[in-house]
Amino acid sequence: MSNRSIVALKFVVFPACLIPLAVLVYQGFTNTLGPDPVATITHTTGFWTLYFLLISLAITPVRRLGRRLAWLIRFRRMLGLFAFFYATLHLTTWVWLYSNFDAHAMVHDISKRPFITMGMLGWTCLFLLAATSTTWSIRKLGGKRWTMLHRLAYVAATAGVIHYWWIVKTGVRTPWKVTVVLAVLLLARALWSAKEAARRKKVAVAV
Repeated sequence: MSNRSIVALKFVVFPACLIPLAVLVYQGFTNTLGPDPVATITHTTGFWTLYFLLISLAITPVRRLGRRLAWLIRFRRMLGLFAFFYATLHLTTWVWLYSNFDAHAMVHDISKRPFITMGMLGWTCLFLLAATSTTWSIRKLGGKRWTMLHRLAYVAATAGVIHYWWIVKTGVRTPWKVTVVLAVLLLARALWSAKEAARRKKVAVAV
């Protein structure tokens, strides 16, 4: 795909990524957020955090299927930043609408509710990824260290899925879909790493 086509597609993808937020804003103005508006906002922002994060993680294994898919890598950073954006909205909902900016209440929640602790871990990972997503950061850290740091995306996704499991009621199985997707992505990552290690070993032996 040409650079011009990629730029044009980005102008479509970017506003499309804002649709979940636009829907929430519309529902807020039309008073159609349901019987528990805060829960609706919390669930929606949480879901889309996971969706964008998993989609961004899926780009790397998908593009390895063929050179024609290499252009997908140009969208990974955008989707990862949208994952952080919705994660921050999710966190803000808890800080503002649930805790009313009460620091004591927030510390108590973090210490007493493991799902909040796990959610904070996921957001912290995403914050580090967003803060180092620039070309300047890559140059400053060096390619190898930057790549190692950005493996935190898998930690963030894992923390997000665990957060989802721990927050639902016992017997509810709705998180199984994102769990399967994450498991497939982790397996693909492990297989690729094993393949690369075997290739490097073969090259070393040949040399």
